[in-house]
Amino acid sequence: MRIPGRATAALAAALLTVSLSWAPSAGADDPAPGVTDLVQDLDAILGASWLTPARAGVVVRDARTGEQLYAQDPGKVFLPASNTKLLTSAAALDTLGTGYRFTTSVLGSGRRAGSALAGDLYLKGTGDPTMLAADYDALAAKVAASGVKLVTGRLVADDTWFDDVRLGTDWAQDDEPYYYAAQISALTAAPDTDYDAGSVIVSVAPGGTAGAAAKVTTRPATHHVTIENRATTGTATDVTVTRVHGTNRIVVTGTVAETYEEWIAVDDPTGYAASLFRDALAKHGVRVLGRTARGATPAGASQLADRASMPLSELLVPFMKLSNNMHAEILTKAMGRKVSGQGTWDAGLAVTTAFAKANGLATVRLRDGSGLSRLDGFTPGELTAYLIALRAKPWFTTWYDALPIAGEADRFTGGTLRSRMRGTAAAGNVHAKTGSLTSVSGLSGYVTSADGEPLVFSVLTNNHLTGSPRTIEDAIAVRLAQFKRDTPVNVAQLRTAAPPQDQDLECSWLKPAPC
Repeated sequence: MRIPGRATAALAAALLTVSLSWAPSAGADDPAPGVTDLVQDLDAILGASWLTPARAGVVVRDARTGEQLYAQDPGKVFLPASNTKLLTSAAALDTLGTGYRFTTSVLGSGRRAGSALAGDLYLKGTGDPTMLAADYDALAAKVAASGVKLVTGRLVADDTWFDDVRLGTDWAQDDEPYYYAAQISALTAAPDTDYDAGSVIVSVAPGGTAGAAAKVTTRPATHHVTIENRATTGTATDVTVTRVHGTNRIVVTGTVAETYEEWIAVDDPTGYAASLFRDALAKHGVRVLGRTARGATPAGASQLADRASMPLSELLVPFMKLSNNMHAEILTKAMGRKVSGQGTWDAGLAVTTAFAKANGLATVRLRDGSGLSRLDGFTPGELTAYLIALRAKPWFTTWYDALPIAGEADRFTGGTLRSRMRGTAAAGNVHAKTGSLTSVSGLSGYVTSADGEPLVFSVLTNNHLTGSPRTIEDAIAVRLAQFKRDTPVNVAQLRTAAPPQDQDLECSWLKPAPC
């Protein structure tokens, strides 16, 4: 199991903690019997012995009135992991708009002489994470259809829409080869329709006879990476695929009896995209005599082809359902570019932070858009206030529908909750964002009670060494779905029908995804 983002005691100690008091039922001297019953049950759930040395922040509120029904450490700061995406996604919708599209363009500079372009050909990106090899092929076909068959100059990759900082400041170095921590660029490519930008799929298959070299291919096929194949055909599959730090040399070792696939992040996604486009140009009969270079497209260059991505309202589905880190970081830089003209983490995080603070989340620190950083932090109490505030936004329904939905088997409906809380009152009811790093777990979102009362909740746990945070999260969510304000609930068991297996990573980050 790969363990992302190992924390140090110094980093954990640096997180601000603020203690607030608990009020079980604001404005009520005698809570309704159902509320008292709920408090007792949630206390029992959180009484697990393995939580004693750990930290758990839990808050439940009425989504219409803001009334606090339950709270444990509501004002303490927790590492949120991918619950950070609740902030990034909403800020992106509010800042960029539901109809926002990324564009990728091909432009020519210089003089046209028949089918020849006496100048350079520019591939200009704005961060589109949905670009596939087929999309670069379609752009090349458009260039050929425009009549250009020969480019006397260079192919220039223009990734200047964003800065050249590729990795988050606090990301763990040993995560670098893996697609969930891929490099961020304004020009990139994805190998699949999960849109895992900046990565390739490495496929390892048996070579025929026992002991023969395995067959290793990449999807898409690309010259941008080199494969060092040490794997052999065997009677069992035990394969390791990794990329050597700072290079595009992918090393494959072990034995393979049946096809095995691994998603690997490339070094230099700009070069990756440019190589796919150059190969596509050659396929469509367009010769580029010069080398591949980097640079900004000059003013006055003529557009030869372009592509617009799906709108943000649609991209939100693979982003949030599958907890796609690269989408979060690309949208962060896109917000910075729109608001301040700077496609940087600092500029984008300033936008997200301002949005969060304006909507009830005053105690917040963000170091990235995805939650991979262990210096991100906010409080569960303010997060529930934030979730309530979002209900008034004109785009709320689009955003709410993009959240994972408990127990819904379809991958692009249930997302990271598709295998959780099945057969319970929470199934098809809970819309919430998951979050997982080593010793960090979270579930925050929305649930409708048995009385039809809309509730918001946040469950954030940090520093657990044993135990099952997901089982705690699910038990709380199921109990909230059973909640009746005026009637105690006889709960035979608070566990889900199939308690989730705990992992150090979001389940959707494990490919092929088990959830």
